[in-house]
Amino acid sequence: MFTHGKYNSLTDIAGLKVGHYTDKQAASGVTVMICAEGAVAGVDVRGAAPGTRETDLLDPMNLVDKVQAIVLSGGSVYGLAASDGVVRWLSKQGFGYPLDEIHVAPIVPAAVLFDLGRGNDFIPPIDDGWGWQACEAAHDGPVLLGCFGAGTGAVSGAIKGGVGSASLVMESGITVAAMVAVNSLGSVVNPETGRIWESGLEVDGEFNGQGKRKICLPSHPEQAPAKNTTIGIVATDAILEKTQAQKLAQMAQDGLARAIRPAHTMFDGDTIFCIATGKKRLPETPGVFVSPHAQAINEIGHAGSNCVARAIIRGILAAETVKNYTAFRDLEDL
Repeated sequence: MFTHGKYNSLTDIAGLKVGHYTDKQAASGVTVMICAEGAVAGVDVRGAAPGTRETDLLDPMNLVDKVQAIVLSGGSVYGLAASDGVVRWLSKQGFGYPLDEIHVAPIVPAAVLFDLGRGNDFIPPIDDGWGWQACEAAHDGPVLLGCFGAGTGAVSGAIKGGVGSASLVMESGITVAAMVAVNSLGSVVNPETGRIWESGLEVDGEFNGQGKRKICLPSHPEQAPAKNTTIGIVATDAILEKTQAQKLAQMAQDGLARAIRPAHTMFDGDTIFCIATGKKRLPETPGVFVSPHAQAINEIGHAGSNCVARAIIRGILAAETVKNYTAFRDLEDL
């Protein structure tokens, strides 16, 4: 029987901290994941309209194999500025890739989503200060879900989006978790049945009865190009190489595609990062023609995919109605 971790969130991976900066008036915000001691990382970009930073560095061919933080931000292209504040905060603490005996270069990949025009001003006043304050708020306890951080101005299809998180403790003792900011063109709800596409993945009643509802979806608003994007992180405490982290990021995208339909569209910039803190060895399966860790990667990848889907659902269920965007919890039953 599957069970989630203590908080059912990304912070169930020991060594990770998560912080939000939220501006309700601007309908935007920043979410940061910090692993000060560094974590092996990979990334997979599937959407056709991505906004990212430092993703090339995560290619297994390239030098640096660990990151100190990952930023998920609103603000579209303007939101990339928040990462500068995260870099400065980490540098002040002395966390980063060592340059000499004194100086470090914090490695901070980032992805942004489109929430422009949803607040008081079309462009939110996002800057490096938002990233700094998200770092100041980071902690290793439960992650706030719904309309916080990168999920503040998020919209999913015709309803309010948000930030979600979920975790899973595997039989091997390895923990897998995910955190996702859901701002998708596609819908988490099957429009023909009114049911959440992947509600059957629920673990330990985490959807609080909401996953079993049949709801009436409001009409889908007209979409202009590139006003979406779902971005997230899948994490594990297993020991991984960069190539394995990249593979897990690829597999995690399957959870996104199952939970949101359609996904990876021309108007989405869907991006998933994978990080591994390297605390637990991968189980080995003997074989002549296969890697001894191949089966373990399969299992972790499948668990990560399910965690991403569950995190997406939890983000939608936790969201609150804002202006013209009705939250799932406030929709009428079918």
